[in-house]
Amino acid sequence: MIELREVTHAYRTKAGPLPVLDNLSLKIPENSFCAVVGPSGCGKSTLTRLVSGLMRPDEGQVWLHNQMVTSPRPTVGMAFQNPVLLEWRTILQNILLPLEIVKSPMSRAEATERAHHLLDLVGLTGFADKRPSELSGGMRQRASLCRSIIHKPDVLILDEPFGALDAFTREDLWCTMHDLRAEEPFTCLLITHDLRESVFLADQVIVLSSRPAQTQYVLDVDIPGKRTLDDLYTPKAVEMLAMLRHQIQVAQGRATSADAPLDGHPSETEKAT
Repeated sequence: MIELREVTHAYRTKAGPLPVLDNLSLKIPENSFCAVVGPSGCGKSTLTRLVSGLMRPDEGQVWLHNQMVTSPRPTVGMAFQNPVLLEWRTILQNILLPLEIVKSPMSRAEATERAHHLLDLVGLTGFADKRPSELSGGMRQRASLCRSIIHKPDVLILDEPFGALDAFTREDLWCTMHDLRAEEPFTCLLITHDLRESVFLADQVIVLSSRPAQTQYVLDVDIPGKRTLDDLYTPKAVEMLAMLRHQIQVAQGRATSADAPLDGHPSETEKAT
């Protein structure tokens, strides 16, 4: 579904080119959930812009549905850390906005029915006619998620959409994401700094190296069945989190690959840091 082929990209600055991605290649299977983690500034958000078609790489190619991405794609939905809801529109009108932009074949009645269904799924029944200022931060982010999938995208890109929320709201929205994907499967690319979030939501976690980023480590998350928050406290999940934490420290130069944790226990370097 999503494929990056030897992608290299740099930003132009007054001091010269700033390399961000270096010969990065990865594949994300159809209807899977992939989380990308890595040191701050390693190019995670750049990756989302390339996949969405908002930017083109300096070298290499980005493919969706076996078609090379050269411009923004209407089959891609996006949600960001800031919900960016329009205050002069109701929640329902905000959710329907992408259908006005992509010229959806859905009728107004079909679109409205779908919007109300999504609101029900995320726990916002009865809030369609409210304004964004009348909702809490978590509720606005739920509305933003509805807006990002109203047009039935094949790919959903999440760029730290839960990062600014309190811990309880954040965990609640993780469960909401599972419910949304169970209702309508789609391919998801999540950018996050929260390792627990990556393990709970993703089928696969990709750790990027420091800038210019390459794929440093890939973790297949083996938690079968419907996930609950309790799964994060199992020995298997603790072991995966320890390995991801170690890999981030390797990327930051604070640990070495030879110092990897075993059976979920922190390495000696991790203890020291």
